[in-house]
Parts: sequence; structure tokens; C-alpha cells
Amino acid sequence: MNSTTPTSSPDVAAPDADSQAKHPDYGHIRSFVHRRSHITLGQQEALDRLMPLWAIDYRPTPLNMTRAFGRNAPTILEIGFGMGETTEKIATARPDDNFLGVEVFNAGVGAMLKRIETSGLENIRIIQHDAVEVVRDMIEPNSLAGVHIYFPDPWSKTRHHKRRLIQPEFTKMLASRIAPGGYIHCATDWENYAQQMLEVLSGEPSLVNTSDGYAPRPDYRPQTKFETRGLRLGHGVWDLIFTRQG
Repeated sequence: MNSTTPTSSPDVAAPDADSQAKHPDYGHIRSFVHRRSHITLGQQEALDRLMPLWAIDYRPTPLNMTRAFGRNAPTILEIGFGMGETTEKIATARPDDNFLGVEVFNAGVGAMLKRIETSGLENIRIIQHDAVEVVRDMIEPNSLAGVHIYFPDPWSKTRHHKRRLIQPEFTKMLASRIAPGGYIHCATDWENYAQQMLEVLSGEPSLVNTSDGYAPRPDYRPQTKFETRGLRLGHGVWDLIFTRQG
């Protein structure tokens, strides 16, 4: 398994979201902006000590999943796992699946590494990099059993909607990496983004909606504390589950 060395400094702040939207080498619009974020001593210690055990370097070459996980099993790609609460619970409940988590922020990666160690999980690997580049360069076509994208940054201002992750071009590429019969599961608490997700996913010919519109939350996706609080306050949450046609 490849390993990577974490950066010890805080995430670097970008001066302006619009001016940094285009990656100078790859040209795609980033769905995140590096910003200064608080990282605890425990998270930094986990980065320093555990990255070589559970992380994989970003490289522009296809990833051998069997070698990366040390076994041949269905692999679920999780994009933007945040602090890792949901990923930990799903991976614990589904020990026969592999989970490849992609996250850019040090605090979240450090928190996830701590969860892996505390829970004794062996079916999670982490790539700390831009998910678009990981999908494009490292994930082979027809290789994934599923994709989870839970509560991505909604980029709520209209002028920033172009920065949302779920766009037609990326969805087409993502669908090509899912094996026939595999699924993509998105969730958001922003109704406008849910509408865009439904439109974009429905517009991809290789994907079929499993519901008539939005899907009920499946049992495997746990309800987070944040989500529970939002629902109690009357906020909506929308799940979308599409499968890839053969």
C-alpha cells in the first residue's frame, strides 16, 4: 500500500474563491477552497503517526484496489467524509465492503484516522486530495460498487453554484467508474442543491433513479447529530439514490 506524508501546517487560505476557481493545470472548477482551519493536537498526532498506515498517495495512475486494501471486495468511494462520523459507522456495519474516503482538509483526515484506530477498522483507506482528480486519474472504469456523497458544500450563493461538485461532466465521469448495478447515493440539506442534484443525475443516461424523485434515507446511512438537530428545527434533508445501468 502506498503512503503519504501529511502537511504539518494549517490548511492554506485562498484569497478569493472566484479567482482560485480554476486549477491552473487541470482546468476544472474546484468544489472546495483551502482555508485556515483549527486542527487539534490529537488530530495532528494522528496525521503524523497513522497516515503511513491507512493513507494512499494521490498519483495520476490507476489504483489497484486489491493491493490497496489487501483483499478483493466491493469498494465504495466516499467523497468528502468530513470528520468521519458517518464513514466510521457505515464501515463498521458493512465489514465485507471496502471504503475509499477522499477528503482535502487536515482536521477531517486526522479525525478519521483516529476513528480508524479507535474502532479497529481495517476496511477504510484515505486519499487526501481533490476528489475530481482522484476519480479521473486513479479510479478505473467499472471498478466501484458504489459512491457516497453526503452533504457536500452547497455553495449557496447563485454566483457560486458553478463550484458545486454535482455537475453533468463530473457525474458522467463518476458514473463510468461505477460497475453496472452499482449505485451513487447523494444527500443534502439544501433544497436548491437537491433540485440540482436530481436534475443532473436524472440527465445522465447511464443512471436510473431508484425512486420517484427523492429517496427515503436508507438504513445504512446513519442520521448524524447535526442532521437530527436540523430536522428538529424543521430543516429538510434529501437523499438521492441512482443505479448504473448495464
